[in-house]
Amino acid sequence: MKKIGELLVEQGKLSERDVERTLLAQAEMGGVFGQVLVKLGLVSEADVAGALSSQLSVELLAAADYPESPIRLEAVARDFLLSNAVVPVADSEGEARFAATMPQDPFLGKALAMAVDKPVVIVLGLESDINKALQLYMQEQQDETGDSLGDDQFGGQSDDEFIEHLKDLASEAPVIRLVNQLIHRAVDMGASDIHIEPFEDGLHLRYRVDGVLQDYPDPPAGNLAAAIASRIKLLSQMNIAERRLPQDGRIMIRVKGHELDLRVSTIPTVHGESIVMRVLDRESIRLDLPAMGFSADTLRRYQGLLARPHGVLLVTGPTGSGKTTTLYASLASLDSEALKIITVEDPVEYQLQGVNQIQVQPQISLSFARALRAILRQDPDIIMIGEMRDTETAQIGVQSALTGHLVLSTLHTNTAASAITRLEDMGVERYLITSAVNGVLAQRLVRTLCKHCKAPHEVGRDYIVQTGLRRFVTGDSCQLFRAVGCTACNHTGYAGRTGIHELFVLDEEMHRVIMSGADATLLHAAAKRRGMISLYEDGLRKVVEGVTSMEELLRVTQDQSESETSGDVESVDIEPVDLPLVDPVSA
Repeated sequence: MKKIGELLVEQGKLSERDVERTLLAQAEMGGVFGQVLVKLGLVSEADVAGALSSQLSVELLAAADYPESPIRLEAVARDFLLSNAVVPVADSEGEARFAATMPQDPFLGKALAMAVDKPVVIVLGLESDINKALQLYMQEQQDETGDSLGDDQFGGQSDDEFIEHLKDLASEAPVIRLVNQLIHRAVDMGASDIHIEPFEDGLHLRYRVDGVLQDYPDPPAGNLAAAIASRIKLLSQMNIAERRLPQDGRIMIRVKGHELDLRVSTIPTVHGESIVMRVLDRESIRLDLPAMGFSADTLRRYQGLLARPHGVLLVTGPTGSGKTTTLYASLASLDSEALKIITVEDPVEYQLQGVNQIQVQPQISLSFARALRAILRQDPDIIMIGEMRDTETAQIGVQSALTGHLVLSTLHTNTAASAITRLEDMGVERYLITSAVNGVLAQRLVRTLCKHCKAPHEVGRDYIVQTGLRRFVTGDSCQLFRAVGCTACNHTGYAGRTGIHELFVLDEEMHRVIMSGADATLLHAAAKRRGMISLYEDGLRKVVEGVTSMEELLRVTQDQSESETSGDVESVDIEPVDLPLVDPVSA
């Protein structure tokens, strides 16, 4: 009988080197060879199951062949099914049929045959399919008996017993498989966040893919809510006994060949703990400015600002708009060997070569402001502040720029111009803003159309004028693209995201407008008269290029599109002017 590794090598799924690595890992971590392969991310679960089916000459049960309603066998205990990853799929007078992840286990067949007192047939099933079937099985049993793993099971226990009970729940094999399955699915979907939310009707599971939340049709069973929460909190080194206060943690894990950094946040809700896991894939991050969706003119100006020897350069936008990634890409484009670069972040998301990165730790009073004061004694050339959150941090950042440092940071504002008024609200005088701030980059992320299914359509003159496309279109008609949906994009019509940008450069004219006391609206209008391309207009360029759709652009910039297509016609018709910036070479 050929071994699993040999079969997969013959099929071209593995190399001989992969087999050797897996054997070494198996010697260290234990487990079955096929399961170790999947954990290492070398092959998929389906590949291993196919090879195992060939090796054992056992039927591999397809997902569609599982019964819609659970097969109930009173003679077989629920705990036995869970601990052995086996589920009944058919029952007749002559025999009982089960699906298992390890049908070759002789103990399993004997135990089931003794329990049901009839011949037993065990076929091979994928672990994910068996988990779904077991969830249905347990949910039906809970509905009938009212049994659950809810809060009432902890009544009358001491604190030590309570903690041990939680640890026991989190250590059960079905719970471990469920949590691993949640994370693996996030990698398969390309999700940025995993939302596990308890409600009255059970546990809801949602994934954020390309910035949009998607419900998963088969969430984990609600009766395992406490066990799932405990498992995740154990992995992220949180206090599993504390369910009344919010907690934050971190999980470092390797899934399917990807080094994942999961930032975990829990908050108490009426029905239990709501958990969100931010998925950071260290290997898929592309810290390359030209590849981040910058238009050529905006990129050239932004790189000119980066080349300046001192001043403040801000990146603004809402949470999840890619601000930190843009700053990382900006730092990666600089010469870290010739420059001393120090960052203060909360948290440090990606580690950069040649850059000194400091993690903020509020529990020991290491705040942004305190770290910044210490940084200035480290003789830096460039300082990156993860976020200007308070007055003290903003003032120290501005003072650092005035003393000869280039300071990069983020702010939570809707437009680039409103960053000026936000700094003023934080206590920075306008004359200091004009002296220190070089420019502000506002950023949003829009979903890009799926290349396999996007469909062209013609739009006429009225549509072009109404939406503001006239600036980027010649003629009375043009071809745009709309989302359709196919299997390649999970029927969403979109695959991946790109950035749209608005660069507000503070030149002498803008200094005069700022010192006149203008608010954010007037600053925005003045910047457009100086040639600034707004977020909406930059998005229109990508719509014309077929990168994204008008519907997606409006979803992201609805607040700005209304003003720019209604009354602000004058500024739309002005051609962009190249502003004089410091020559990168001389800088």
